Amino acid sequence: MAGIYIHIPFCASRCIYCGFYSTTMLEWRQGYVDAVCKEWGMRNEECGMTIDTIYLGGGTPSQLTGGQLRQLFEAVYIYNKVAENAEVTIECNPDDVTVEFAATLSQLPIDRVSMGAQTFDNERLRFLRRRHTAEQVPLAVKRLRDAGIQNISVDLMYGFPHETLKDWEYDIETALALDVEHLSAYCLSIEEGTPLHKQMSKDKGLRSMDEELERQMYEMLIDRLTAAGYEHYEISNFAKPGFRSRHNSSYWQDVPYIGLGAAAHSYDGQSRSWNVSDIRQYMDAIERGEIPCERETLDDNTHYNDRITVALRTREGLDLNTFSSQYRTYCKREAQRFIDDGLLALDGSHLHLTRKGLFVSDYIMSSLIYLDT
Repeated sequence: MAGIYIHIPFCASRCIYCGFYSTTMLEWRQGYVDAVCKEWGMRNEECGMTIDTIYLGGGTPSQLTGGQLRQLFEAVYIYNKVAENAEVTIECNPDDVTVEFAATLSQLPIDRVSMGAQTFDNERLRFLRRRHTAEQVPLAVKRLRDAGIQNISVDLMYGFPHETLKDWEYDIETALALDVEHLSAYCLSIEEGTPLHKQMSKDKGLRSMDEELERQMYEMLIDRLTAAGYEHYEISNFAKPGFRSRHNSSYWQDVPYIGLGAAAHSYDGQSRSWNVSDIRQYMDAIERGEIPCERETLDDNTHYNDRITVALRTREGLDLNTFSSQYRTYCKREAQRFIDDGLLALDGSHLHLTRKGLFVSDYIMSSLIYLDT
């Protein structure tokens, strides 16, 4: 099985925290869609396997028109490589989900919608420079349900300056009341080069979240969602039984995927590549019949290290039997101290984080990295 990721880099406005490549040049949408369709036509032979998942991410894919979305899917499906039961996801902004837009989605192969709610506090939404209001999220969910979409995911964010545990509890409970199939939650990160990083550098009144409070928020998240019947299947992701994100899971399970569009990444098992992060350069190159990408061939050490940093994020963890004897021995040796401390557990051949280990996962993963000395 394989996946396709299609990057849609258009946003009506930029969020203060976002470090992904995007543009507000909406007049380029049609030319860009034409280019993505052409890129797939140039690359479809790379995909020798059945396509099991398709994911439209961004940016804001819901900024495309219904006609542009139909054009993309017609181009992707024309080669008869998509599985009949493929999971097809689109990311949407809640305020883009009108009755008409929801009806359009229902007429496309899309069977899963991921929405960035982030918070249900309008003041914090304004701080993030989000376009939607808290009130628009449940309205969007209802419209999607009415249109027949039965697999909805909502993103939440915590760790805002001055946010309290009670604030976070309200966001969790409000999200649970939506009764969606999937929830993701991320701590607000301050990435260099983003407007948020610049703002916090200037405004000393804005401070990062206290680490202990951040830990308490994550504990509350796990407790509330698991008590509500959600499976905590990856560090930041929770799903009702049977509703894990198949596309994202494929990344963690070392499944090949093709990335289409500006800044999109691809992986074929032996190498990874990434398209240029410039929409104009991307469209010009595709028009010339060229794929504007760089490629890196992965050596054994890099592949091992990549597996450590993605597979250990999951509930099942890392299957050591997928490694050669050299890497399996190394990993067991380096992991033993964490097993002794109750931060990792080894069940059969599967090495995974314990609940205690979730809070120091980055440190554990970095400690298991193979250093060629």
